[in-house]
Amino acid sequence: MDTVDKETRHRNMAAIKSKNTKPELVVRKFLFSRGFRYRLNHRKLPGHPDIVMRKYCTCIFVNGCFWHGHTPCPYYRLPKTNTEFWQKKIDNNRKRDLNDQKTLAKMGWHCITIWECELKPKVRMQTLTSLEYTLNSIFLADHSKKYPDWEQDSSISMAAEPDSESER
Repeated sequence: MDTVDKETRHRNMAAIKSKNTKPELVVRKFLFSRGFRYRLNHRKLPGHPDIVMRKYCTCIFVNGCFWHGHTPCPYYRLPKTNTEFWQKKIDNNRKRDLNDQKTLAKMGWHCITIWECELKPKVRMQTLTSLEYTLNSIFLADHSKKYPDWEQDSSISMAAEPDSESER
């Protein structure tokens, strides 16, 4: 049974914010300190991603383990009261998240989800370092397609080389 009255519970739940959460601030500070630049909560993209990095064509979602139902997480536990309501709400959140990420992928965006439990002090640096590595890998993979492979194409001459054998 709930220990507070309905009005107090409503006020408490309404005070929970969806922007500028502590886990989101940790990720943002790390990215900025490493030279990555981003936009916040882009309204024109499905799901309003927490962090949008246009240069990397990447959306980052920083999800709370409870609100998004992170099942392998020890911090996710359904409340013992009103279980049916919470199960339905969390299932709807999961479905919405999946649909938003599928839509973003069809639009050509890479989606990264960082869970709140992955930002706990014991594993924080491992998670953030992995994020940095992933972003650099995405950038290199997306931008390496634009440049030809000079070693394989022998028909392309360098500016300092003569065009034919007779010019030597």
